[in-house]
Amino acid sequence: MTVMEQADRIHLRDHVVAADIGAFQSERGRNQRLRFNLTVDLRDIGASRDDQVDSVLSYDVLIYAISAALADQRYNLVETLAEKIAAEVLDHPRAAAITVSVEKLDRGPGALGITIHRRAGRVSPDRTALPVDVILWSPGMAPPTGAAILCPPAPDLPVPQGGDQRRIALLALDQAAWALSGQLGLEIAESQTELDAAIRAGQPVIWAPTKLAADAAIPALPLHLASWLADRLGSDHVTIAATDPSPDPVLPQIALRPLPGAGA
Repeated sequence: MTVMEQADRIHLRDHVVAADIGAFQSERGRNQRLRFNLTVDLRDIGASRDDQVDSVLSYDVLIYAISAALADQRYNLVETLAEKIAAEVLDHPRAAAITVSVEKLDRGPGALGITIHRRAGRVSPDRTALPVDVILWSPGMAPPTGAAILCPPAPDLPVPQGGDQRRIALLALDQAAWALSGQLGLEIAESQTELDAAIRAGQPVIWAPTKLAADAAIPALPLHLASWLADRLGSDHVTIAATDPSPDPVLPQIALRPLPGAGA
């Protein structure tokens, strides 16, 4: 970045959450309002020009950082809470620096709090991969609960001949995903950002694969795509509706976990 260039920034302002926080005995066991203001300097200037959500740092990352920090422990100090939030956001590859302001709104006539500024590489986030189940869907399976990514089966429809057969197969799977969404009442996720948000929220979604997998060096087959997605998300297995899945050397090194009682 040159001297004349300034970083693009995203921000979350006046986000108020009630939480049990404080070092004084009078603060323990009772919620008080906290106001959060976050401003993040981004690494890539103008990354949003292609109008794709995966090109930018999603605002959901900021909201999740707050909720995850509050869920992690009870804090005596807003300073510690601010550090935790900063570390969570700066773990994102597009975040270069962050300013975090945390204010108590119920401890005096005004807002009492702290503002910190941290740059990437100067904090050490304590973070583990979020659990997610990647499921190769089959008719008759019960809708999942919790963080789960459903990969649709190939639709039983004639596929047009000619042209880019892999892209046509992916688009057919997108159609199957939207149809399954209507059947199960679950949302569609196409981008990495949407998948990440669903995993953090602990919600099941259905994956329409074309956007993410268009350029992946794998066949446009449901099991290959499910295994590729599991590997990308850090999951070590794929749940499938088959009693004896056959190994395939083309697949990533992902365990195929049969669903008990499911038919092939």
